[in-house]
Amino acid sequence: MALLALHAVGKSYGALKVTDDISLSVEEGETLGILGPNGAGKTTLFNLISGDVRVDTGRVEYEGRDVTALKPNQRCHAGIGRSYQVPQPFGNMTVFENLVTAACFGAQQGEREAWQTAYEVLDQTGLMAHANKPAGGLTLLNRKRLELARALATKPRLLLLDEIAGGLTEHEAKVLVDELKRIKARGVTMIWIEHVVHALLSLADRLFVINFGQKLAEGAPQAVMADAEVRRVYMGIEA
Repeated sequence: MALLALHAVGKSYGALKVTDDISLSVEEGETLGILGPNGAGKTTLFNLISGDVRVDTGRVEYEGRDVTALKPNQRCHAGIGRSYQVPQPFGNMTVFENLVTAACFGAQQGEREAWQTAYEVLDQTGLMAHANKPAGGLTLLNRKRLELARALATKPRLLLLDEIAGGLTEHEAKVLVDELKRIKARGVTMIWIEHVVHALLSLADRLFVINFGQKLAEGAPQAVMADAEVRRVYMGIEA
C-alpha cells in the first residue's frame, strides 16, 4: 500500500486547469522528485496534497484512507508536513519558539515534549547556534533550514519540500542536501519540487514531470532526464 496516492486530481480556476487529471503514488521511505517549467502546476499539486487548496475532481489518499475532505491542520496532524517556496517563519519569534510552536500545533505535543522536539530538530538541521535569534534576521540559508526544521517539528511521515534549495549557492545547496540525506536515512518519505536539478538528482529515487498541469513523464531519474520531450519542454533542448 502506498503512503500517498492521488487519483485523477484536478483543480481549475475558471477556464484555466492548473492541475488536470494527475494520478501518482509514493511508497513509504521513497523520495519522489517533481520537475516542470514555471507555471506547470507543481505548487498547486502540493497545495492539493497538504489541503491548502481543495481538489475539484479526484481524491487524495494517505495511509490508505481518503483524506480529500480533511483540512490542512488535520492532514498535518495525520503526518503530512511541508515547507513553502518562500520561507514563512514567525519573524518576531526566535528560531526555538518557531519550532516549539510547530511541535505544539502541528504534532499536538505538550510543552515539555515540544521543547524536546525543538532541541532535537535544532541539532538535526544545524540551527542550534541560532536558537535564540529572531527568525526574521536569519540568512537565506538559515531561513531555508528553519523552513525545513519547522516542517520536521510537526513529526511528518510525509515531507513536502517546495524548492527548498532555490536561491542558495552551490555550497549551501550541498549542505542542505546532506541534511536531507540524513532525514531520508531516518525513513521519512519525501516529495521534492526543485529547479536545482543536480541537488534533486542526488536524492530522488524517482522523478515525476508535469507540464500545463498534466503528467509529462515518470520513472527512474536517468531515464526521465534522457527523455526527448522532457529535455525539450523543461530544458529547452531539441532532440
